[in-house]
Amino acid sequence: MPHAAMIVAAALLLLPGAASAQGANAQSTNGREKAPEGARAYIMWPSNGTTVPGGKLWVRMGLQNMGIAPAGIRKEDTGHHHLLVDSDLATYDEPIPNTKQSLHFGGGQTEVRLELPPGRHTLQMILGDADHVPHDPPIMSQKITIIVPQ
Repeated sequence: MPHAAMIVAAALLLLPGAASAQGANAQSTNGREKAPEGARAYIMWPSNGTTVPGGKLWVRMGLQNMGIAPAGIRKEDTGHHHLLVDSDLATYDEPIPNTKQSLHFGGGQTEVRLELPPGRHTLQMILGDADHVPHDPPIMSQKITIIVPQ
């Protein structure tokens, strides 16, 4: 029976309400969650300058010195990916919008299949907290450019 109780207790920690009851992540003076030292986001594929014939590609996102947690789950030093396609964020103090140019991966996904039209495109990954708000300082990849030929 003690084993079953431990499983139930562990499962409860994964619930959004239970996770927030553990204590809030460290907050900066502007109310955003503090980014841990050495946290880094990056795009594993494609690399900057890649030409993508046909415009269909997988984007694979990486994270260092942090963990991934689905949206709504408050766990220290975690977040979830957002991918900016041909866009920039207007502000870091509000939730990242959910649009065609700002894709949310609230389930904890680390890759996505995109189909882009011919042209030059930019991609940049940014981590959001449980409420989709960027950390302080923002944890974001370098902006890369890819080309989809005519």
